[in-house]
Amino acid sequence: MKLYKSLLPAGALLAASTSLSCAAETWDMPTAYPASNFQTVNAQDFSKCVADGTKGDISIIIHPNGSLFKGNDIKRAVQTGQTQIGERLLSSHENENALFGTDSIPFIATSYDDSVKLYHAAKPELEKLLEDQNLKLVYSVPWPPQGLFFNKDVNAVADMAGVKVRSYNKATARLAELTSMVPISIEAAEISQAMAAGVINSLITSAVTGQDSKVWEQLDHFYVVNAWMPRNAVIVNKTVWDGLSPDKQKVFDDCAAKAEEAGIAKSKAANEEALAALKANGMKVLDPSSKLSGELTQIGATMADEWAKRAGDAGATVLKTFRN
Repeated sequence: MKLYKSLLPAGALLAASTSLSCAAETWDMPTAYPASNFQTVNAQDFSKCVADGTKGDISIIIHPNGSLFKGNDIKRAVQTGQTQIGERLLSSHENENALFGTDSIPFIATSYDDSVKLYHAAKPELEKLLEDQNLKLVYSVPWPPQGLFFNKDVNAVADMAGVKVRSYNKATARLAELTSMVPISIEAAEISQAMAAGVINSLITSAVTGQDSKVWEQLDHFYVVNAWMPRNAVIVNKTVWDGLSPDKQKVFDDCAAKAEEAGIAKSKAANEEALAALKANGMKVLDPSSKLSGELTQIGATMADEWAKRAGDAGATVLKTFRN
């Protein structure tokens, strides 16, 4: 090798070195949702923004529908450097820390405006928590409000007893317990198969996920209870982030700001489209009865108290900031 270098002109060595240092990077970004889902479309737009902003130095390849890593493996894959960046529903990791479930406290933030306020109240604590796990929060986009899918009329909590419901985070599991349903953990990409096999016969999710999963093939009622608005977060490995130049970090920050703003617009539009699709495919899209609404509100208050106890001082700070 020394002999080889000695035979190369100095200019050739410099050119080779420059070529290596400026080589384009390809990053893999797994997500758990279909390519057509608004969250994935938003991620594609973010990827293009980064490629344009870095003049092609960083190319982010989106891997939808759990094709690279299953949903529950994505956060760990980014954390350990198996992939540079990923998108994940952070509330699915509330068992690690209650703060990850801030966006799924029932009936606290049920509108897009309140979802944004709660996110900004929680963001400083979330950033510290993620940094301790070698992760950097890039951007976050809310899902539409969560509703209830059933294959029968449900006019009171008593009507929910014994129903097998898909659970995707601690909040859905706890809501199932408090309504005497049977929670079963299912990733988004597996919903259709689980319903067809009879593993589950109910969902607590958005109209958009219902549309993605063609729930009308198994279920026929959707109750618009607006329980909470969970958020997807795009996270990057902190070591990889620290290795970026300040200019490239600024590109990411600028593209992230655009992705958050555009993502909310996409979320609203996707919700309207999904509600129309449910109706067009024969589903009943209903407001809850006053009895069901009142009972769910009481359950939500219980869950909010439980969350506050688990979240401790950090959680109290988030709620105080949000309410002020």
